[in-house]
Amino acid sequence: MTFGKSGESQLTSWMADHARVCWIEHPEPWAFESELIACLDLPLNLDQNKHNTFHHQLTSLRSQARQRTRELRVTS
Repeated sequence: MTFGKSGESQLTSWMADHARVCWIEHPEPWAFESELIACLDLPLNLDQNKHNTFHHQLTSLRSQARQRTRELRVTS
């Protein structure tokens, strides 16, 4: 699923203004990722994050959004 050409452009613009990315080298990044997720409050990351109090609500909201999207008219 995508947001269409216009929506994807708007999302890209929003991400350029608000999203942040950083990285470090680590010999076992898969293990370090699990440690970080367990220690940090990352409410939008559902993978390995079931302990977060927002997990159930966000899972439900995402499911509802996917269902609503399927019901909408497809645009380009």
